[in-house]
Amino acid sequence: MHGDEPEDLVLQRQKKLSAIADLGFELYPHKYEPTHSIPQVIADYSTRTAEALESEKPGVRLAGRVMTMRPHGKAGFAHVAGGGKRLQIYIRQDAVGERDFALYKLLDIGDLIGVEGYLFRTRTGELTVHASRLTFLAKGLLPLPEKWHGLADVEIRHRQRYLDLMVNEEARQVFESRSRLVRALREYLEGEGYMEVETPMMQPLAGGAMARPFVTHHNALDIDLYLRIAPELYLKRLIVGGFDRVYEINRNFRNEGISTQHNPEFTMLEFYQAYASYTDLIALTERLLRHVAQAVLGKLEFEFAGHAISFEQFNRLTMKQAIVEYWPSNASSRPTLDDLAAPRSAFQWVEEYNKASQAPLEIPADSAPGLALQELFEAVAEEHLIQPAFILDYPLEVSPLSKQKPDDPNFVERFELYIGGMEVANAFSELNDPREQRDRFEYQQLLREKGDLSAHAIDEDYIRALSYGMPPTAGEGIGIDRLTMLLTNSRSIRDVILFPLLRPEKT
Repeated sequence: MHGDEPEDLVLQRQKKLSAIADLGFELYPHKYEPTHSIPQVIADYSTRTAEALESEKPGVRLAGRVMTMRPHGKAGFAHVAGGGKRLQIYIRQDAVGERDFALYKLLDIGDLIGVEGYLFRTRTGELTVHASRLTFLAKGLLPLPEKWHGLADVEIRHRQRYLDLMVNEEARQVFESRSRLVRALREYLEGEGYMEVETPMMQPLAGGAMARPFVTHHNALDIDLYLRIAPELYLKRLIVGGFDRVYEINRNFRNEGISTQHNPEFTMLEFYQAYASYTDLIALTERLLRHVAQAVLGKLEFEFAGHAISFEQFNRLTMKQAIVEYWPSNASSRPTLDDLAAPRSAFQWVEEYNKASQAPLEIPADSAPGLALQELFEAVAEEHLIQPAFILDYPLEVSPLSKQKPDDPNFVERFELYIGGMEVANAFSELNDPREQRDRFEYQQLLREKGDLSAHAIDEDYIRALSYGMPPTAGEGIGIDRLTMLLTNSRSIRDVILFPLLRPEKT
């Protein structure tokens, strides 16, 4: 049987389907041609008075899913839904004829029908189609959940998204907002002279980020390939080739944990601009996100997880400043910026943090100091970064593709943007010295040999591309799923991905 649906309900609906066939209706017709969508009818006629409709009797033919049924003897009402809106229909036996009225009485909630008739207002003033003809389009053999509480199970909402969208208007609005968000990103970048491109999703090397990849196999070539963890190295090859501003809205795949902020496949915007540095992208990002918020919400302020957030102002802190600023108040001692400047000081302050923390950090003693500093930042500061904040200047060891800071070569010209306690964007001045890039890759190779499966592989062709000369360039990635979470006040990434990855159903 289908899940937990009561067998007798399904049998009843199958019998009704046979009865509809006996009336002479085609059970699954090939097409139906509406003159209006339901949202169109509401937009065009919702302001018309009863008198205006009575004199004009505007004709409509529309299609939708039956959501309510109220039969009364030889007449009755129903609501049909489509395009996220509902419209009432009125069916009288003497107006539609015996056959169509018999169909009306055999309909179940969830069935799809076509309705032809004219518009009027009922005595209560509700805009309604006075039906002259019904067409049967498809049977809902499985009953819809009882209103919304029938779909309270979050896993069923994610697993059977089609049901979620049918009965939960909020779910539909989230995905309509996501579509507007992606459109607004494209609009803004195209206006800034960027060109949209596509790069491979199956790659011979997993590059452009530090993450564990998914592996697949190409039979004809007999080679292993990796689903891309980032499009970065291909987009920078295009900068070498002379496309000075490129972007891609790309699906990435990372073989890592699942959480409210992580799905194994996710959507990123990545863009690269020649002759620019990471400071140029800070200003661009502020303008871009304001444009998107206006397009999606019509304003720069929104609520997320109980916080009022605004894109009016973006804060800027270095990673070290953020650690000092948000250091736990219950710790016995507090670092200064000078304390964090010493070469291996991060390990000492991890120990101090651990004394005061319920969730101590475990960092191997032979780890790079920069890695310890980043872990310390994430533990101390991340959850407090609610208002938009650019965190600047990351350690060299965790940024194998970024250009070093001229005044402090242990750090690179990189920022991450945090909003609502989440990392939303990551950008840097791109390393374009091929010899230095090889040294960085070789360091990452040592980490791989020590067992770090997310360390970056050596990409010889990328080094060769750089050897032809890449202009100074800045690049950035923005997480579209997380940005959608923020602008729709969704607490889980699964709420903004139409079909998130889930464990297989138990049969």
